[in-house]
Amino acid sequence: MRKHVMELRPGDRVTEDIFNSNGVFVLQRDTILTDESIVKLVQHGIDFIDIENHIDNVSASSSQPLSASLQKLKPKFDGALDIFETLFLESLANGKFSSDYIDETLQPLMNDLMDQKDVVSLLMMFNHQDEYTYNHSLQVGLLSYYIAIWMGYDEKEAYRVGKAGYLHDMGKCMIPPHILNKPSKLTEEEFDFIKKHTHYGYELILNSTGDETAALVARQHHERDDGSGYPYGLSKEEIHPYARIAAVADTYSAMTSQRVYQSRKEQLTVLQEMYKLSFGKLSGEAVQALIRHLVPNFIGKKVLLTTGETGHIVMTNHSDFFRPLVRTDSRFADLAKEPETSIQEVLM
Repeated sequence: MRKHVMELRPGDRVTEDIFNSNGVFVLQRDTILTDESIVKLVQHGIDFIDIENHIDNVSASSSQPLSASLQKLKPKFDGALDIFETLFLESLANGKFSSDYIDETLQPLMNDLMDQKDVVSLLMMFNHQDEYTYNHSLQVGLLSYYIAIWMGYDEKEAYRVGKAGYLHDMGKCMIPPHILNKPSKLTEEEFDFIKKHTHYGYELILNSTGDETAALVARQHHERDDGSGYPYGLSKEEIHPYARIAAVADTYSAMTSQRVYQSRKEQLTVLQEMYKLSFGKLSGEAVQALIRHLVPNFIGKKVLLTTGETGHIVMTNHSDFFRPLVRTDSRFADLAKEPETSIQEVLM
């Protein structure tokens, strides 16, 4: 069966060796097409090829275990969220929290994270939750753990980084809800009050756990390498390495989450903005680790374009990996060459 390249689907089998117009070998006979191999045909200017009848979509079938693995983790996520809510309410009532159940809840969850390769889908699960503060804290904990692993920390130390990330916003329990959840712009006085959550978090964690490092992460996660952060305006050398990792995780989570005063941003756009922040504001090493490991996860994801089209990301662009190649029902949209078109939303 002869088909135009735009009619090809992953799972089609090639019946003849394929060469381009210059005689360069492109694909071997009996190759089962993937999104990547279809893109390769387009890049070589090949319009028509011969294929066998369409067989079951390989990409679609491979997504099923991913959904199952996320579903398997969900009870552990829920347990960690419940524990954080307990810590939060205990701190509000008593000025202190019991740390007895933190490790027995977090340790099994983080041990299972390395089996979850699609970190983007894992993080996207939190976008559909209602309670921002609790979900944000767990997301920052998990992402801090991943970044530490990607930067070469051993698992024991990465767990400490993740645990500190999980507790980083405990001080927000001391911020009045009408300020914390205010849908409009904060006044200067209100923002000064919000900043105090770093001090409150330091005292709460230190008094409750005795963990000086985790307490420092709570106090320093809004500091920035160039001294523009708060509460002390510390510079890069003065900020604890764990706090610099948590700052990257905190920024990504905050920018990609729906909040009462801010709509969530599309994830690749956020990574592009964080890349810019890595030159002076955020840890360049941590941001690079985040980008290097998250960007490949977007290949195969369904997206909504600003044109109204939906499609799947099939390839990242070497010239601009924040603007990938998207395959819609009718065309290949190369966002690196279409500055007026962008991804509006990455869909689960």
